[in-house]
Amino acid sequence: MVSLAIGTVVFISGMLLSDDYSVLSIILLLVAYGMIGGKVLLTAGKNIIRGKIFDENFLMAIATIGAFAIGEYAEGIAVMLFYQVGELFQSYAIRRSRNSISALMNIRPDYANLLQPDGNSTVVKPESVLVGDMIIIKPGEKIPLDCVVVQGKSSIDTSSITGESMPQTINIGDEVLSGCINKDGVIKAKATKTFKESTVSKILEMTQNAASKKAVVENYITKFARVYTPIVVAVALVVAFGVPLLTGDMVSKWVYRALVFLVISCPCALVISVPLGFFGGIGGASKCGVLIKGGNYLERLARVETVVFDKTGTLTKGFFEVVEVHPEGVTKEELIAYTAKAESYSTHPIATSVVKFYKKEIIKTDILDYTEHAGYGVGAVVGGKHILAGNKKLMIRENVTPPVYEETGTEILVAMDGVYIGRLVIADTLKEEVPQTIKNLKKYGVKNIVMLTGDAENTAKLIGQQAGVDTYYAQLLPGDKVTHVEQMLHKQDKDKCLVFVGDGVNDAPVLTRADV
Repeated sequence: MVSLAIGTVVFISGMLLSDDYSVLSIILLLVAYGMIGGKVLLTAGKNIIRGKIFDENFLMAIATIGAFAIGEYAEGIAVMLFYQVGELFQSYAIRRSRNSISALMNIRPDYANLLQPDGNSTVVKPESVLVGDMIIIKPGEKIPLDCVVVQGKSSIDTSSITGESMPQTINIGDEVLSGCINKDGVIKAKATKTFKESTVSKILEMTQNAASKKAVVENYITKFARVYTPIVVAVALVVAFGVPLLTGDMVSKWVYRALVFLVISCPCALVISVPLGFFGGIGGASKCGVLIKGGNYLERLARVETVVFDKTGTLTKGFFEVVEVHPEGVTKEELIAYTAKAESYSTHPIATSVVKFYKKEIIKTDILDYTEHAGYGVGAVVGGKHILAGNKKLMIRENVTPPVYEETGTEILVAMDGVYIGRLVIADTLKEEVPQTIKNLKKYGVKNIVMLTGDAENTAKLIGQQAGVDTYYAQLLPGDKVTHVEQMLHKQDKDKCLVFVGDGVNDAPVLTRADV
C-alpha cells in the first residue's frame, strides 16, 4: 500500500511535468513504473525462467514496456496502476474476511492434574504425563489424554471430538478420549496414551496436514491469459515483421504499430474487473455474515458437485427436545408430568429437556426419595407413586418388562410402581430451513448431498430422511470423516469441487481437507 501510494504520487508529479517530457519527468515516470509495476515485472521474469511464459503478468509486462517504447508513459503506468488497485481491493476484502480454522482449535487441553504418591495432585503440561500415570479430572475440565476411569463416575460432553450430541455416562473401567469435557463428578483415571498419541493431538495433526493435500485451483485470469497472450504476441510479431516483409515498408514504422497493438490489446478492463469482481463478491458475502478467505474459493463454488454436511449443530439445532410421547395405561399429560417431576433434580441435558417440555412449575417438596442410578436413569416417589425413568437396562434391573417396539432415538422409559406406563423420545431436531436448503442445492446443480455424523445409526437415519440427503454415514470419528471425504474427492472429476459444511471442532480436519 505504501509503495503504491508513493508510486502514484510520483506518477502524478511526472505527469505534471510531461508537456515536454523532460529528463526529470521521464525519470519520475520510470520510478513510478518501477514502484507500481515492479512486482508484476518480477513475477513475469520468474515465470519465464520456470517456463510458464504466457500469463497475465507477461501480457502486462510486454504491453507496458511497449507503451514506454513508443512514448506513451502514462498509458503504461496506468495499466499497472489499475491492476494493482484491483489487487489491493481484493486483498483488503480477504483480510477482512479471513477467519483461520486454527481459531477453532480450542480443544487442546492446557494442563493435567497429575496425582502424586502422597495423594496430592500437581498441575503439569499434558506432554509430561506418561502412560500409566494417574490423573484427576474435575468437573468442567477438558480431559487431557486418552485414559481409562479407575475411580468415580460422571457424564462427559464428547461433542467436540465425536460429534455425538448426547452426553455420555462414564463409570469405572470406561475409556475416555482427550479433548472431551467432564461435566459432573470428579474422576480418577489412568493415562493409556501419551499426549502425542492421544485423540486430540491426532485431530490437530490431521488439520495441519490436510491443507497440504489440497489441489491448487488456477485463477480464471491466468487461464485466459495463457490462451490470449500467445495470440496477441504472434499477431504483434506478424505486424512488426511480416507486413513490412510483404509490403516493403520500413520495419521501424510497423514495429511502432506492433507496439501500439500490444498496448491496446492489454485487457485493462478484464485485468481490473477480476480482482474487483472478487472484492464485490467477498465484500457482499461478508455483509451477509459469510466470511470468504479468498477469490479462489469463490471460483471453486462455481464448480461444486458434492456438498457434505455435518449433522449436530449444522443440520440440527444442537439441543434436545421431546419429539414423541407414547403413553400406556395413563394419559399423555400424566406420563409427561410423572417423568418431569422424577427428572427435576437431575442436571443431565435429557432431564432438563423433559422438565422444559412439561412447561409447568414443579413443587420439589412433593418429590420424595430421589435416587440417581448412574448410567441407567432416576427413581423418585411422586404423589405417593414410585416412578422410574431411564433406559432399558434400568427397566430390566428393576424387573419391569417394556413392550417390544422399534427404537427411534434416545428414549426415556417410564414405570410406575413396577409397571411400564410409556416412553418419551428425545432428539436433536432438524433446523426448519434445512429441507428447503437441500432442495435449493439440488436445483442449483449439486448432484451429491451427503451427511456425516458421529451419532448413532438410528438417529442419523431419521435426520437424513427428514433433511432429504442422498447418503449418510453414522458413528464416525474425525479421522473417519476425513477418509470418507477423501474417497469422494478421489471419485469426482478433476474440474469439480466438494464442499464440506460443519460447525464443530471435531470437523476441523475434514473442513481443511475439502475444496471449500
